[in-house]
Amino acid sequence: MKSHCYFLFFLATLSMVHSQNECEDANSDLIYAYSNVKSAYDSNNISHLKYYANRSFEAFERSKERLTKCGCETAYNLAYDGAELLAKVENVKTYEDGRFYVKRARDIGKASIIALDECTIITETSEDEQLTSLQHEQQQLKLQQQALKAKEVQIKAKLEEQEEKEVILKKKQLINTFENTILSNIKVFNETLKNCNCDHNIITDINHPEVIISKPIEHIRAYYIGKLKAITTKYLAQLDACHP
Repeated sequence: MKSHCYFLFFLATLSMVHSQNECEDANSDLIYAYSNVKSAYDSNNISHLKYYANRSFEAFERSKERLTKCGCETAYNLAYDGAELLAKVENVKTYEDGRFYVKRARDIGKASIIALDECTIITETSEDEQLTSLQHEQQQLKLQQQALKAKEVQIKAKLEEQEEKEVILKKKQLINTFENTILSNIKVFNETLKNCNCDHNIITDINHPEVIISKPIEHIRAYYIGKLKAITTKYLAQLDACHP
């Protein structure tokens, strides 16, 4: 009977050690994922951004199985969300779009490390000690606070996502308005020069909206105002040189 008890105790201890090892490995994966997603966010071009984002994605993926064995659901959910976001980076066309997903994944990566640390806090007690009702309530409160903190991070990330989407939409609308204005002006200028029987080179424009969209709104506005001025100056110069 005594041998049987020792055997059960050994199995319980072995299970606990295995769980702790899984948590430690998961922690290493999350730290690696967070480090690489930070590097992706700090990258100054889309190639480097995608490279580090992929390394972070792979680390998040590795951590998920270990977090399941570790038993930290909050950290698992965050790692899952982080991997989902980074999986989208590979197919983005612009640096700005990639950075949008990377920023959210960076915040989630930080939150996942915090969540795992809180899951693996070990309270040292002797074999004969039993948690009192007050200690149990305190632990429950702590778990609730951890869940609220993780939820706060997710809500903050969603709010930032919405704000960034609104900014990108405003940029696209502004660019579209300016592009249409420029095309309309060019059409009128060319028709006017033709009607005036002026020998002229057709006025054209080169569009790079996918490059300019990464700039602040004021920069975009100044850029297009400059283009409008340049096209108008070219038109006036040809009109002045016209010999009816």
